[in-house]
Amino acid sequence: MTIVAARIDGRLIHGQVANLWTTSRNISRIMVVDDDIVSNDLEKTALKLATPAGVKLSILNIEKAATNILAGKYDSQRLMVVARRPDRFLGLLERGVTLEELNVGNMSQTDETRSVTRSINVVDKDIQDFDAIHAKGTKLIAQMVPGDSPQDFMPLLDKVR
Repeated sequence: MTIVAARIDGRLIHGQVANLWTTSRNISRIMVVDDDIVSNDLEKTALKLATPAGVKLSILNIEKAATNILAGKYDSQRLMVVARRPDRFLGLLERGVTLEELNVGNMSQTDETRSVTRSINVVDKDIQDFDAIHAKGTKLIAQMVPGDSPQDFMPLLDKVR
């Protein structure tokens, strides 16, 4: 499988992803999946600047990301897929992409969210998306950095239902 890591992180590419995760998993390409960022030149430039030297970057909408992954475009690479919200990953799964595990990292707090952990905050739509992802057989874990022990995410989510 070409996808060696999949992570939800509202910050996308930042210190933890750029340094810790890419190094620990020997990532050769980061794929940011987001339909909105694709057309935002400022955000794309910021992501390019945050990407570590020697690591390739793809910024794709859900449809193109799924098409490229299923076509084997990244089969010779170690791919990390990053998105801000679970609906992006659900979109990939609905298009036939297989994800064995999804790491739920940072989801920022807003006035509308409920706190699952100190760094993971969800709205009702996120809970529905996580349930759908889990129903498709993807294991959901919470793990901020590679040195932390992964926690099963679904029991954590059950506390805020």
